[in-house]
Amino acid sequence: MIKLIVGLGNPGRQYEKTRHNAGFLFLDELVSKFGCDWVNEPRFQGVLSEYNASIGKVVLLKPETFMNRSGQSVGKIVRYYKIMPEEILVVHDELDLDVGAIRLKKGGGHAGHNGLKDIIAHLGSREFFRLRIGVGRPVTGKVVADYVLTSPSKSEWELINLAIDAGIACMDKLVTGDVAAVMNKLHA
Repeated sequence: MIKLIVGLGNPGRQYEKTRHNAGFLFLDELVSKFGCDWVNEPRFQGVLSEYNASIGKVVLLKPETFMNRSGQSVGKIVRYYKIMPEEILVVHDELDLDVGAIRLKKGGGHAGHNGLKDIIAHLGSREFFRLRIGVGRPVTGKVVADYVLTSPSKSEWELINLAIDAGIACMDKLVTGDVAAVMNKLHA
């Protein structure tokens, strides 16, 4: 059962439409779908929203700490709400998936993703769920940081938006703990 959904990204207009903000974009769509509002919460170093799922309240968080310090915000909210790592879903961009692919997994390493690395450090655990939105890898010779901080092409955006829609369509099953059904649907 999921009690907290964290979308990873960087605050600020210059980052809004970049590959690295796939997690923020996902949560913005989710909030729009459920008719929720974002509230700035300085004590959690982020913006929060919540929606009532069939299991109860689910907290949504966009850390305002910038990607590499996402764990600070996540750690604060987890301690406040007494949320266990296995009750957390982190939505993020994934270089190791083709553009527009979407996959769910539990646990694992950070694969060089600094946002995940910081969350793992602050939680002291890797046992949270990850909803990974594929943004593909840069061409050989291009710096990864430059790649993830630029906007995808129009055709790539269409694929990323389809992935976001597919993930949102599975949220009810995911927050209630039907992980196998979500994996079957997203990984097909």
